[in-house]
Amino acid sequence: MRVRLGATGRASGEPEAVNHYSGGGTHWTRSIVFGADSAMYVAVGSSCNLCVEKDSTRAAVMRYDEDGRNGRVFARGLRNAVGIALNPATGQIWVSQNERDNIAPDHQNLPPEEINILRDGGDYGWPYCYSLHGAAVLNPEYHDGARCSGTIPAALEMQAHSAPLGITFLHDATSFPEEYRGDLLVAFHGSWNRDEPTGAKVVRVHIVNGQPVSVEDFVTGWQLANGERWGRPVDAIVYRDGSVLISDDAGGAIYRVSH
Repeated sequence: MRVRLGATGRASGEPEAVNHYSGGGTHWTRSIVFGADSAMYVAVGSSCNLCVEKDSTRAAVMRYDEDGRNGRVFARGLRNAVGIALNPATGQIWVSQNERDNIAPDHQNLPPEEINILRDGGDYGWPYCYSLHGAAVLNPEYHDGARCSGTIPAALEMQAHSAPLGITFLHDATSFPEEYRGDLLVAFHGSWNRDEPTGAKVVRVHIVNGQPVSVEDFVTGWQLANGERWGRPVDAIVYRDGSVLISDDAGGAIYRVSH
């Protein structure tokens, strides 16, 4: 939907539809970013944990003209790319990828969550395969290894079941030292099916020569030592004063972080 803004920045007029896509099933969030080409990119999650989608617009990132017309699949094989952001240094679109659940024999630690750098026409593997140690690994429910041929491994693998949601680049985070700018923040909403819960924090992804290379904690504390949580981060953005704002849908708050 598009809502026009008046001179004061407030909504002016009625919302209007600019495009439609498949609904139903699981993974109902849709995230939007405008690319360096001014096109609109929309992340559409899968309808299931693991299945072959009947609708090619699911488990994909769609590309539309900025007015919402001429939609097509830009990248596929992305189970649930909730976080989507434009890297201002390279013009590439990056996504955070929530990988599958309930994999045998180690659902606790497999498969890793992912950061992916999108390519036009790229296939990132789901549902047939996932990324592990930089290579495509066939999911045990499928038996055709050739399906992983030509798929693109994750740019960065992260702790399984962390549930990475919103992502933001720190280029404009002027309240932080220069070493932070150019890096990425990822909001980990947290696991739901691990014996030892993980996530419920915001992490900083170090970027070197345009590639994500490592992860370190940025803000923690929403998860207590016994695994209970009083908050769950959802998204992070850089505010106009160069600080960072973090949203929390369990605590019902927005936090401001500055150096």
